[in-house]
Amino acid sequence: MSIENIKVPDLGDSSEVEVIELLVSVGQSVEENDSLLVLESDKAAMEIPAPMAGVVKSISVNLGDQVSTGSEMLALEIAESGRQDSVSEEELAPAVESTKEEPAFEPAKIEETASSPVAVPESQTIEVPDLGSDDGIEIIEIHIKEKDSIEVDDVLITLESDKAAMDVPAPYAGIIETLLVTVGDKVKTGSPIAKIMTSSPAAKKEAPAAKQEIQPTEAKASSKPAPALSQEVASTPLTSGNELSKKVYAGPAVRKMARELGVDLGQVKGSGAKFRLLKEDVQEFVKSKINALPCQSASLATIPDIDFSQFGEVEEVQRSKLHKLISVNMQRNWNSVPHVAQFNEIDVTDLEEFRAGLKGEAEGRDVRLTFLPFLLKACAKALLEYPQFNVSLHSSGEYLIQKKYVHIGMAVATEAGLVVPVIRNVDQKTIWQLAEEVIELSNKAKNRKLKADEMQGACFTISSLGAIGGTGFIPIVNAPEVAILGVAKTDIKPVYIDGEFIPRKVLPITLSYDHKAVNGVDGGLFATYLEKLLGDVRHLAL
Repeated sequence: MSIENIKVPDLGDSSEVEVIELLVSVGQSVEENDSLLVLESDKAAMEIPAPMAGVVKSISVNLGDQVSTGSEMLALEIAESGRQDSVSEEELAPAVESTKEEPAFEPAKIEETASSPVAVPESQTIEVPDLGSDDGIEIIEIHIKEKDSIEVDDVLITLESDKAAMDVPAPYAGIIETLLVTVGDKVKTGSPIAKIMTSSPAAKKEAPAAKQEIQPTEAKASSKPAPALSQEVASTPLTSGNELSKKVYAGPAVRKMARELGVDLGQVKGSGAKFRLLKEDVQEFVKSKINALPCQSASLATIPDIDFSQFGEVEEVQRSKLHKLISVNMQRNWNSVPHVAQFNEIDVTDLEEFRAGLKGEAEGRDVRLTFLPFLLKACAKALLEYPQFNVSLHSSGEYLIQKKYVHIGMAVATEAGLVVPVIRNVDQKTIWQLAEEVIELSNKAKNRKLKADEMQGACFTISSLGAIGGTGFIPIVNAPEVAILGVAKTDIKPVYIDGEFIPRKVLPITLSYDHKAVNGVDGGLFATYLEKLLGDVRHLAL
């Protein structure tokens, strides 16, 4: 038996890196190429493998330590017969190419390394991945157009089956030459989506060599897969007790795909080396959910079905795809957003008189001037006055995305279900322009002629019951927006003014907002500012 001090191998350009994970403990037996710890620089995270088999006698580093090339990591007790002869860096470098394991970095980011091979332009056809079914699935949205430059994992199209919707990501980076599908087409596994000018397959296969400059020098080539190197490495223990600790790893490309598809990686089984998650694993997971019953994919306990026919005559009525998608989205938003509701009543008597006085001019313009354009204008001014409402919360929770534009969605009820067309740059348009756009988008929504880009990009939403009635309601925030305004029916109420009660037209509103992003004080200020704008139409012109 002898003791070997294991040191940090050559890190290339990195001077000091942080220890972000210890994968072994004192007394643990390790095999050659088993991962010992994970280091992270400002550019990448990397696992350090064991250069030989042995038993861990001591560990010289702790989580958070800064180490560099040659720093002592731990001591291994090894059998003399198992001791490995020292090898030069020139002998170690080919070890990176000794494995056929899929590269754990994104092909689109190969340019970050100095030794990246020259890509050979080649035309490729992107096809629909395995959907797990031979049935045709409808394309409901196309996110690209010809001559677009795309990166790996950029969303190309959105498909919708009877049970769910899914985005199809790009397997290559390049430039779209020809788009081969249109919205409404039915596609199957293997159906062509687009032709793309991209790097040749040969160039892609040579790409792993480019990571030698940022990957730690490894021990002699062996039949075991080399540890994965990625720009983002995370691990989750899958087993414990007497079994060998198994860990699941996911690189940045896989995590990006999971975020876009709304997949919880903790529910996905990895099929790569050391149970690393691959893109195929995420795609298989999504495919299984598409072909599952809606109740099987619900995160909450489902309500048991009852045979209602035992009580009387019944009829099963199929729900539309839109109704089912809306219910899934609303459930997700209600579960993930801590709602706060701010109730206000606004005296709109003067505004209604002003609007009535414009009836003749509206007829001359052939425009129906409803209350909604004024609401849109007031909300736009409020979003500029209180920009903390014009944000979205990043999924990490670390920062907010402040929007410099003002696009507002308006909920429209149709026979197929609720849709939310979006009016862009509301703050830059006149009341007349907004009135025309409200009518145009409402008609498109009811005739199911809205384009995909006409339902995207909203900063805020208005849901108005208008003449339907009701004294108020609590609308559900349409995440990733952080607030929504619910508007009920205007009613005549006695208002105490100058010592007497006077009948006034009062508008009930409810401001619902995400308490993760917006404070209660801000909610009160926003609603009060709306009251000021709508209570005196002159403020809308300031």
